[in-house]
Amino acid sequence: MDLMNSGFMFDITLVVRLLSALLLSFAIGLEREMTNKYAGLRTNILVCLGACIFTIISIYGFPEVSVTGDELGTRDTARVAAQVVTGIGFIGAGTVFRHGATVFGLTTAATLWVSAAIGMACGAGMYILAIAATIFSILVLVSVRLFEKNILISSAKNTRRLKMSISCLNENSNSIYDYVIENSKYLVEVSKKLNKQDENYTKIVVILDFIGRNPIQDLYKTYRNLEGIESISIQEFNE
Repeated sequence: MDLMNSGFMFDITLVVRLLSALLLSFAIGLEREMTNKYAGLRTNILVCLGACIFTIISIYGFPEVSVTGDELGTRDTARVAAQVVTGIGFIGAGTVFRHGATVFGLTTAATLWVSAAIGMACGAGMYILAIAATIFSILVLVSVRLFEKNILISSAKNTRRLKMSISCLNENSNSIYDYVIENSKYLVEVSKKLNKQDENYTKIVVILDFIGRNPIQDLYKTYRNLEGIESISIQEFNE
């Protein structure tokens, strides 16, 4: 089969651009995956690849046609690619959520925005820019997080929002409930209800802000020795 006569033309440079977008987005997605964020490897890779493909289509996908229909004319190679900037906003908005007065997911949304920009750079063949942007992005994500964690310990920026679920005996539920209220400095919400599966136990759900290097470990140490507690589950809201 004659590929040239069939209208198909294989261009290795386009494959290289796609592969570069895949590899660079893999690096960013890996950092997000290792920190247990919602948008990890697959999301960052697909966003970057999609942006790269749209950029390639925008550059090569439309012939030069004038308004009169002649083959000679001008074309706007940025028209399709420009919509990537707008479109990525919808994906980024899906990663942002609000709990009370606190907003989570802004860093994840910004990372997806940068991944799309790197994909566009790869699609345009601007490899140096794409590689530099990837390196700087990972440095920012890693180094700033370490700086906030180890240097800005008491800063509001270093505040972690945690959800703690305590299963305790009914006879101890009131004392544990009062202890939570009295000893939680940044308490956001607390609720108490009877366990429907086992009526001998009460479930207390606590949402609080915590400032410290090891919030989950510190909370375990604080509550594990309280009398009547059957189990404690603590999870951190991702950002």
